[in-house]
Amino acid sequence: MRPNSVIAIMAAGLSAAVLAVQPAWAAEGKLVLYTSQPNTDAQQTIDAFKAKHPKVEISFVRDGTPRVMAKLRAEIAAGAPQADVLLIADSVTMEGLKKEGRLLAHDKADLSAYPAGIHDPQKMWFGTKLITTGIVYNTKAPLKPTSWADLAKPEVKNLLAMPSPLTSGAALIHAITLTGSLPGGWGFYEGLKANGALAAGGNGDILRQVATGEKLYGMIVDFMPIREKAKGAPVEFVFPSEGVSAVSEPVAILSTTKNAEAARAFVDFVISKEGQELALKQGYVAAHPDVALPAGYPARSAIRLMPFDPAKALADEAAARKRFSAIFE
Repeated sequence: MRPNSVIAIMAAGLSAAVLAVQPAWAAEGKLVLYTSQPNTDAQQTIDAFKAKHPKVEISFVRDGTPRVMAKLRAEIAAGAPQADVLLIADSVTMEGLKKEGRLLAHDKADLSAYPAGIHDPQKMWFGTKLITTGIVYNTKAPLKPTSWADLAKPEVKNLLAMPSPLTSGAALIHAITLTGSLPGGWGFYEGLKANGALAAGGNGDILRQVATGEKLYGMIVDFMPIREKAKGAPVEFVFPSEGVSAVSEPVAILSTTKNAEAARAFVDFVISKEGQELALKQGYVAAHPDVALPAGYPARSAIRLMPFDPAKALADEAAARKRFSAIFE
């Protein structure tokens, strides 16, 4: 056989092999996302994913994490969960689903760029952002706080507001993180209560109170006051010197997914450098360590994250709610 004929046959065989495996690579079909992302962010995420996977028909249901989970729980109870993928606020909720065996591991997810602690070690869920909680204060406030300890000072008496861990998942994670990291433990919150702190409402209400001067200090997620300051609001945000808590807005695949291939492709996109740069464009701190921070943030190295164990937090959740309730109610 002539050499050219051999080459032609080999090339044909290679082309056939490529064609044979392409369907396994190409994600397609229907995919349902349940998310707590704001509607605009969710749509942007889906549009960017579809640009890479045009054969996937993806729809989403959006609400706060508690309501998303209530809907999912009702569907599970009825034996008909609709979601393929979850992208919700916190890792503690994901740990609960993992413990129940309701998540599907994505063993081949590429996490080589990430430091340990961002994602689940068993690759059941994956952090997508770092939404920290720190201190917001009105620019007219007499004390410019730099640490959590400052919130118990006389200058702050009756002027501090914070979201309640009884109604906010991020606030619960914040409370568990702080009490596990600060020397005084729950004594920190007891000191705040004695200093007249108010624990009620959500992050948006805290921002309103501080921006209007109704209160001069607050605990709040970072992006809200940083965005509003850029628009002219009289507020400043502080990453306290002791460190901050963070929720990671994790993504996960449900074990009952009807389209595991497309679900894995979605996870891969969200945690890829491209997907993480989308989070930056949306104004968030991306979990990927090589992605820049949004305008108004300090250098990544200046933000100190307090240690947090989602599995332990899940085990301690009921006790933490009870302890907080005993202090503030």
